[in-house]
Amino acid sequence: MVDHLWAGWRMEYIRSGDAGASVEGPAGSTLFEAILHSGLPDSETFIVWRGEHCFALLNAFPYTSGHLMVLPKRGVADLDDLTADEHGELWEGVRLAAGALEAAYAPDGINIGANLGRGAGAGIPDHLHVHLVPRWEGDTNFMTAVANTRVMPEALAESWHRIVSAWP
Repeated sequence: MVDHLWAGWRMEYIRSGDAGASVEGPAGSTLFEAILHSGLPDSETFIVWRGEHCFALLNAFPYTSGHLMVLPKRGVADLDDLTADEHGELWEGVRLAAGALEAAYAPDGINIGANLGRGAGAGIPDHLHVHLVPRWEGDTNFMTAVANTRVMPEALAESWHRIVSAWP
């Protein structure tokens, strides 16, 4: 007998052929700046919070359900490039995001980190961002360990509604 894993919400990405291909911003803008200034509703861009200098959005290619990123509105690559106001609001946004994840998902823990530079694994090295990944004991199973595959139990739109409702 063959078991099937359904992730029908992923078809939109597969058909697009490129992450962020449907979002266009001003010339020279980073992917995240294009998303921020797209004019699309937050429910479509998955932006969950907008501060004065920073914002938070769901990762379009999550490690687990609820995987968030907090980042400055301005595309900068390094922590040293942040203004004092951006720095303060970035870490306040991380604190708020952790609280929202706790309220929305009640995880056993949260991984928080940033990949600064391509050598550190940054997929978008020109716009620093801090990842928050809710974790549960035993959330790494045979699919991850053997098949290098993640099973996502919740669509991004559902994660967005859940986190926006729980944002402090």
